[in-house]
Amino acid sequence: MNNQLKVLGTKHIGKITFTGIEGGFGPGKKAILAKDTARIHNQPVGEINRRINNNRKWFKDGVDIIDLKSVMAQNHNEIGFTQNAWNRANNIYLLSERGYAKLLKILDDDKAWEIYDELVDNYFNMRVAVKENKPAIVNQERLAIMKDNSATRKANILYKIAMHTKSDSSKEMLLAKAASLITGEMTIPVMEKKTYTATDIANECGIKAQAVGKIANRLGLKAEQPGQNKYGRWANSKSQYSDKEVPQWLYFEEGREAIKKELEE
Repeated sequence: MNNQLKVLGTKHIGKITFTGIEGGFGPGKKAILAKDTARIHNQPVGEINRRINNNRKWFKDGVDIIDLKSVMAQNHNEIGFTQNAWNRANNIYLLSERGYAKLLKILDDDKAWEIYDELVDNYFNMRVAVKENKPAIVNQERLAIMKDNSATRKANILYKIAMHTKSDSSKEMLLAKAASLITGEMTIPVMEKKTYTATDIANECGIKAQAVGKIANRLGLKAEQPGQNKYGRWANSKSQYSDKEVPQWLYFEEGREAIKKELEE
């Protein structure tokens, strides 16, 4: 640990009561016990530990989290553990502000962010920043974390909706939107299907490629760019007139059959 723990006693932030701890992550840095976060979020401490352990690779030792069980001796009544409780516990986690923010992303509920506001404003770095006349820096960081978590929640909702829709095209666009919320880029899942160019279909039907495109447009076969549906998908293709890549609509079997059926009728 960067420095020794200092127990600040029982802290009250609004209706929240917990053990205030300083140190472990650096001089003057506030920390919070996982068992206190469990009580604050109305969850068993075993559930909080399980969520942490299942996502342990995202928590950096000494920066986000410290397992006190591995670095401290026994008999720690000052932080609220009896000898029996200490002996029974597999892990006794201490979280920094950054570690607690990561836990919130895992818990992912509105209650979590309400609590985070209270703790940051009145317990973690905000108080130190105000003392140093730098409140804007911490406030910007908190807003960035909240914005990131909000995007994740929206992406999760879109994913759940996509998994329950029967329309392939709707499912693919919902998944693409979910991906864009997380990555900032429109990522379209590409179907592993045989594709046909307009020229392929034109040669098969004895018409011009332009005629295939006009039929596709009239029937509304093409998805919005970038995207795909059951009739085909958009892809980047090198222009025959220059080195520039241009979007090209590629047809799946369903699109090919739709064009042929239209011609027959």
